[in-house]
Amino acid sequence: MPIVVALLLNELRTEKFKKVIQTLIYIPHFMSWVIIIGMFFVIFEMQDGVFQKMIASVGLQKFTFMMNPELFRPTYIIQAIWRDTGWGTIIYLAALAGVDPQLYEASRIDGAGRMRQLWHITLPCIRSTIVILLILKIGDILELGFDHVFLLLNPLNRDVAEIFDTYVYTIGIVQGSFSYSTAVGLFKSFIGLVLVLIANELSKKFGEEGII
Repeated sequence: MPIVVALLLNELRTEKFKKVIQTLIYIPHFMSWVIIIGMFFVIFEMQDGVFQKMIASVGLQKFTFMMNPELFRPTYIIQAIWRDTGWGTIIYLAALAGVDPQLYEASRIDGAGRMRQLWHITLPCIRSTIVILLILKIGDILELGFDHVFLLLNPLNRDVAEIFDTYVYTIGIVQGSFSYSTAVGLFKSFIGLVLVLIANELSKKFGEEGII
């Protein structure tokens, strides 16, 4: 999503409008998960909230997101995208700013449209940045955010919502099994390290420098 948003913003020609859009998508990143989950609860979960009134007005049965195990993963993903996409676009916009404008001018002379410019110039020029950030993200693949998941966690969705961090909190802090919870935390870190090394070696085989 940060790549898509950065590419779309890069196509805007009105600077004022571009800055307004950038500001609006950056703002959620500076909100804590407590605020975001609180807003989500007020809008979607409260029985007298906006969403519940809307679905009741069209004759649909009321339902909640946080209490439904099947909706936990989509809810988590949508919230994470909404909060972090704007911040991630900063790096890609910086990479796009480094693309040589003469490449676009030459492609236009050759008759290339915007989609061909995007595929043959823009994406190849920022490929190194994409690969590096992908490797770093792979290292965090098990780091789903304790505060985010913990605020969404409840007895009804625990079977699908439990992650390593919340499990370590429950076993280590709540139940006092510090040695076992430490081992679980180290296992998570080790898996992250292995994934980074594998992704780094694969990137080198595809012609990129990697991060190590």
